[in-house]
Amino acid sequence: MRIFSTWRDLPAAARGASVALGNFDGVHRGHAQVLAATHAARPDAPRAVLTFEPHPRELFRPDDPPFRLTLSVERAAALRQLGTALLFELPFDRAFSAMTAEEFVVEVLHRGLGARHLACGADFAFGHRRGGNTAFLAERAEALGIGLTLVPALTDAEGPVSSSRIRRLLQDGYPERAAALLGRPWTIRGPVEHGDARGRTIGFPTANVPLGRHLEPARGVYAVRVRLADGRALPGVANIGRRPTLGEAPKSRVEAHLFDFAEDLYGQEVGVSLLAFLREERKFPSLDALRAQIARDAGEARKLLWQGPALDPPGLSAADP
Repeated sequence: MRIFSTWRDLPAAARGASVALGNFDGVHRGHAQVLAATHAARPDAPRAVLTFEPHPRELFRPDDPPFRLTLSVERAAALRQLGTALLFELPFDRAFSAMTAEEFVVEVLHRGLGARHLACGADFAFGHRRGGNTAFLAERAEALGIGLTLVPALTDAEGPVSSSRIRRLLQDGYPERAAALLGRPWTIRGPVEHGDARGRTIGFPTANVPLGRHLEPARGVYAVRVRLADGRALPGVANIGRRPTLGEAPKSRVEAHLFDFAEDLYGQEVGVSLLAFLREERKFPSLDALRAQIARDAGEARKLLWQGPALDPPGLSAADP
């Protein structure tokens, strides 16, 4: 997959694609349906995604708590898995946000990308103050000779599959249900940072990963799988929170203990996938009590992870949204 951060002066091979439009936070099963429709409409054209970085909400509401399901690298990896050949990740700043809907269609989609077909959800809005909707897009695309597919929301018994719904599930402590909507376990990706080494002193060394701009899920202990920079995926147990027993930290972070592992991970970027929520974070009366509980948590996580693939929903593919 080739990634571009502009729509201007693109090479010929990056033009003439069938383009899916949207923020694609999470790259969930509903997004996969949009991508499948993009390919089905023009199987002869390269498969492309046009999205934005940062998410527009981060620009317009900078004081909101972090809410992202996937940051740029993780989103790109998920889109690549779905067969995307071209990713246009356009910088979303004040100047870009002032672009009118007409300018976006003509300058970006038509003249810049040379799009042959477009696909988006029925609620897609774009341009200055969201001045363009799908009715406007359909009218202008037809005039410019660009095809358009409006993809209805993917729904299940509980309603539409959406990024907002997945966020609520994670905040309520249901990573398995979130994974079912995503098509894969939810993953926090970030660098392993130095901590205070308190975990090592009680027999459970941890890889400390900041949440950064990721959504903060329910605070507590999880069974996890950690993917290292070299591609290995290792089982473990992780606490997400502020460590009330060891002195309340100012920000929540991920502290992952990898089973039967003793290598140095400092500075490496890892992905921590949440597979099951074990218990809420709480304060213990002593380090001995904390150590005993961590041992119980690790035992429970081992049992769950050793059950095999049951905790991992089937991966998404371009042919199976």
